[in-house]
Amino acid sequence: MIDRDTVVCISLAARPGNHGNRFHNFLYDELGLNYLYKSFSSSDIGATIGGIRSLGIRGASVSMPYKESCIPFLDELEDSARAIDSVNTIVNDGGKLTGLNTDFIAVRTLLDDYEVPPTTPFALLGAGGMAKAVLAALVDAGFREGVVLSPTNPDRGRDLAARYGVEADTTLGDRRPGLLINATPVGMAGGAESDALAFDADAVRAADYVFDVVYLPAETPLVNLARDEGKTVITGDLVMVRQAKEQFALYTGVTPTDEQIDRAELFSADPAAYLASH
Repeated sequence: MIDRDTVVCISLAARPGNHGNRFHNFLYDELGLNYLYKSFSSSDIGATIGGIRSLGIRGASVSMPYKESCIPFLDELEDSARAIDSVNTIVNDGGKLTGLNTDFIAVRTLLDDYEVPPTTPFALLGAGGMAKAVLAALVDAGFREGVVLSPTNPDRGRDLAARYGVEADTTLGDRRPGLLINATPVGMAGGAESDALAFDADAVRAADYVFDVVYLPAETPLVNLARDEGKTVITGDLVMVRQAKEQFALYTGVTPTDEQIDRAELFSADPAAYLASH
């Protein structure tokens, strides 16, 4: 039942999807919370952030391309966002907007769970907000040998790499690192490069681990090739779920159980199949 007391949370993305809507609203229903979650895009990020404040929207999940452009309109940055100048979560406490970054937490825990050795050389494609979170998590986990690839914005790639003491380039060249990470929209559904490989097939075959942060779809061309080649694969939907669990707790003060998260993820991926089996 939606009423005047319903608390609203939103997501902001260039190409809004339904996964977050399903995930959060499923858990609100499961936990009996009077909340509503809805995804949006924005034609004016400053005005949108002002709307979050003035309308009393409790929280916002922030995706590309707003992770950095939203920062000037916030009141405060939590350490996880300040350290990498990238926000993926906004929490509204009575009109005070605080930016955080739960992507960092998600990536950092996944590197541990998949036991990726920090001695593994890596190549990170991208230099935007998500790439910042990924690189910060890599360095925090002890990774030291790597390269940031930014073919469309070399200066930005060099700045990001210099900040963490790794290499920068526009192409992979002859490098064949053991860990490949895509932190760009390459492979994302609905985009101009939805059918493209983020890395050349030869580089994928030479790698041991492949990490694609794209979650829509989770089965990107890069993920499919890496699985066909028998690589250890970390998919973007895992990042999405882990960071969403952190966001959910920030917005509501309630931390769902792992079982509830699993059910929410199953429903989000295929509502019809979930309802048919439950």
